[in-house]
Amino acid sequence: MIDKSDRAMQSQRALMGVRDLVISGDIRAGSRLSEVALAEKLGISRTPLRAALARLEQEGLVEAIPSGGFAVRSFTREDVIDAIELRGVLEGTALRLAAERGVAPARMNELQRILNELDRTQAGDLEAMDFDRYVDLNATFHEKLWGLASQTIRREIERVTSLPFASPSAFLHKQADVLAFRRSLYAAQDQHRSMVSAIELREGARAEALAREHARLARQNLEFVLDQDRSLIRRVPALSLVVA
Repeated sequence: MIDKSDRAMQSQRALMGVRDLVISGDIRAGSRLSEVALAEKLGISRTPLRAALARLEQEGLVEAIPSGGFAVRSFTREDVIDAIELRGVLEGTALRLAAERGVAPARMNELQRILNELDRTQAGDLEAMDFDRYVDLNATFHEKLWGLASQTIRREIERVTSLPFASPSAFLHKQADVLAFRRSLYAAQDQHRSMVSAIELREGARAEALAREHARLARQNLEFVLDQDRSLIRRVPALSLVVA
């Protein structure tokens, strides 16, 4: 008999396994997902697999087929832009409300600590940047910002950022040797500090505007990949799902 912990592990394994196959491009956009083939490939039973597919439909990575089953969803350029813009709107709302309502000193201190660590990753020239550390800290920083919001707003932010190309780190992973990306991180860090300052000063409208502008850096990086260096597409999670 399988206990609850084993079922949870199998469900997580199924979810991560299918998500990785989709995001990596191993399964092409529009392809029907065979439960039998996936179960064999991942070494899992079909029960947690079905639950994983249902979860990925909620996240927006797969879509139900009228005749039954699921297929890998494809996205247009506009879909990606809209997802990034929506993240900016939601983060902006979260920061505006945090500024208007006030944030506990302990939370502000934690944000400042992360900002200082981000500064240290950028010490020196572009080549000397501790890129991997920056990516990890950037993700943590944004999660801390989301934590300032209500559960309702935070849940919606997490939902839209479950689409890999809409997350704050979407265009950072695996870009360590691309100087154009590294250069954009200095402007991003300036915006990080400005957002925290606006929250601390209780400037809600400014905090919201800064968050929305900050999300547009991801759009600029998207346009760089799609319009200037398409060789990077294979290195950005989920852009293999974007169709012309």
